[in-house]
Amino acid sequence: MQMEQLQKDMIAAMKAKDKTRKDAISALVSAVKKVAIDEGCRDNIGEELVNRVVLKEIKSVKEQIDTCPPERTDLLEAYQARYAVMQEYAPALLSAEEIKAVILEKFSEVAATKNKGMIMKSVMAELKGKADGKVISEVVGELCK
Repeated sequence: MQMEQLQKDMIAAMKAKDKTRKDAISALVSAVKKVAIDEGCRDNIGEELVNRVVLKEIKSVKEQIDTCPPERTDLLEAYQARYAVMQEYAPALLSAEEIKAVILEKFSEVAATKNKGMIMKSVMAELKGKADGKVISEVVGELCK
């Protein structure tokens, strides 16, 4: 996802007076800009950074949904609407089979050690933002059996 696309979509939501959509996209834009400033790449925001921040924000909203009290239906609906909008911007993640193929292809030497910590350290650097950490951990756990 490109930063420019996020900003264009936010402007479109403003023009359409779609407050829920605008708020969700605005939160993504703000989070991306904050991380870009923290990492010192304020003027040159890459696609990888945007994807990483979008996934982090989606995870955050998912936690809000999970921890929201059931009697607060107003909050729950707002969180779910925000989650649905943010989900549109999520990058496609690798499946368990694709992760396993990458590990066996690129990290076959490390995978042969059957040391889960060592494998995770090597693989996470390569697959960060491309695959869910839980799925990677499960695949590595299977390979270490």
